[in-house]
Amino acid sequence: MMRSHYSGEVTAAAIDTTITVCGWVHRRRDHGGVIFVDLRDRSGLIQVVFDPDEAETFAAAERLRSEYVIKVTGRVRARPEGTVNRNLASGEIEVYTTALEVLNASETPPLQLDETETVGDAARLRYRYVELRKPRMQRHMQLRAQVTRAVRHALDDLGFLDIETPILTRATPEGARDYLVPSRTQPGHFFALPQSPQLFKQLLMVAGMDRYYQIARCFRDEDLRADRQPEFTQIDIEASFVDADDIMGINEQMIRQLFDDVLGVKLPDPFPRMPYAEAMRRFGSDKPDLRIDLELVDIADLVADAEFKVFSGPANSDTGRVAVLRVPGGSSLTRKQIDDYTDFVGRYGAKGLAYVKISDVAKGRDGMASPILKFLSDDAIAGIVERTGAADGDLLFFGADSTSVVNDALGALRVKLGHDLGRVSGDWAPLWVVDWPMFEYDEATKRWYAAHHPFTAPAVDDPEALKAAPHEAMAKAYDMVLNGSEIGGGSVRIHSPEMQQAAFDVLGISREEAEEKFGFLLEALKFGAPPHAGIAFGLDRLVMLMAGADSIREVIAFPKTQTATDLLTGAPGEADAAQLRELGIRLRAKPTADSSGEGAAGAGGTNDGA
Repeated sequence: MMRSHYSGEVTAAAIDTTITVCGWVHRRRDHGGVIFVDLRDRSGLIQVVFDPDEAETFAAAERLRSEYVIKVTGRVRARPEGTVNRNLASGEIEVYTTALEVLNASETPPLQLDETETVGDAARLRYRYVELRKPRMQRHMQLRAQVTRAVRHALDDLGFLDIETPILTRATPEGARDYLVPSRTQPGHFFALPQSPQLFKQLLMVAGMDRYYQIARCFRDEDLRADRQPEFTQIDIEASFVDADDIMGINEQMIRQLFDDVLGVKLPDPFPRMPYAEAMRRFGSDKPDLRIDLELVDIADLVADAEFKVFSGPANSDTGRVAVLRVPGGSSLTRKQIDDYTDFVGRYGAKGLAYVKISDVAKGRDGMASPILKFLSDDAIAGIVERTGAADGDLLFFGADSTSVVNDALGALRVKLGHDLGRVSGDWAPLWVVDWPMFEYDEATKRWYAAHHPFTAPAVDDPEALKAAPHEAMAKAYDMVLNGSEIGGGSVRIHSPEMQQAAFDVLGISREEAEEKFGFLLEALKFGAPPHAGIAFGLDRLVMLMAGADSIREVIAFPKTQTATDLLTGAPGEADAAQLRELGIRLRAKPTADSSGEGAAGAGGTNDGA
């Protein structure tokens, strides 16, 4: 071993011993003929001192520059009084250097490792290996390793088997687009990279493996967003002879143990549970942040007869919603701030943002200010005040549109106001969202889609009843939410071929297509498939939350941009003519893709909803 110690591990207990440390020159300082170097490795910093009395090492130290890779041997001594750095684990000591070896020089880095430096995303991703040297990024990568290690230990202790599933598989309908891989040995045929190990983990249950897990790489060729990556990692879990309560209890235990082991945080026991319908009604979101005490209140019945068609129209529509978001103390918001919030909800389809400022509740409409008051009756105003619990100094924001637009707009506004106005209370708020609808109907395509995925078991046990009333069907599904982010999602699986075919029928997947795409699963279900259930956690998102990072990109070593471009390696690249001929592929026209790749996305979900 070149080194005897890591820099951040050297403490006052090592005083008067000789050590060897290796790393990068973080900072070099000349003070009155003595040279100080902060040497950095993944464990932290240590101060090494070069004294002119050690002529050879001092001369070499004069040539050191930022990011040179060096090996230092010297005696550990206490720092002089008044120079102790309490912010460093090694801040009480320094190393008096007796030998210095420059292991490699460095050109001037394209990025400064000062955390306060502002640099564009393109440069950070192009020189990711330099970005990763930053102490913040080192901490994030170490945290990620701690999380995966703790997850493995927890699941191993619970009797789960770590089993790998194929990366080269076949394309399946539903979900996002697949990444396709051409087969050289079978021209004209393609593998697909897995969007999730979903089908294989169910087959493992049919095979009697009983409890499975995997830290799995998944791939989705989808339109990227800020929290998505084309390749991502999930903690994939499945178990047999369990029901929803069993699998939720197992995974809740794992997450509690994970937070305790890695962060020293005690999460609630048990996690609260909330039906999907309640979450949408109270918070406009299926992943509500319970740290924010603002809620939506329905008032459609109070304004159904209003002259204001913006309210009465949705109030009398089966697909409409009229809701109020009360903001305590919000009457102090300026018109400019309200206009900014109006622009904000416009991103979610809202055509405007009506509001009422309340100065004196006792005076009724005379104690309020709003352009919409003239359209509301005294009874409606009194009913709104009573139902929302409005008080002097409050502000009421109104949403009136289709249910989906109101939920999206007011749900997002609730979160933004919570952060803007300092109404986020506590550090961690886990939640199970349960009792999901089995299907969602899309008006544009006039068809049903699975709310989770097509292998989720319905609450009803009768296939014919499922097909007769898909709009009423509830799923045995559950999502784990943390601080307003979905970190895991799963369900009890269908384990009978008849019920699986019924679900396919509702989803418009023909018998022929089902046999072509899922024939192996349908066949496996005929040979003694046990009841089973599972879940998948988005590892990238989970680590991001635990790290307190702003982006999933911060906890992925080599992320891609929002155009799925790798600025470091230049991927995706072109294939040469010989490779294409070997694969039996001919390009019709050269694509003209923008590979500038501004920004970068974070990792996203799984077929299990993580």
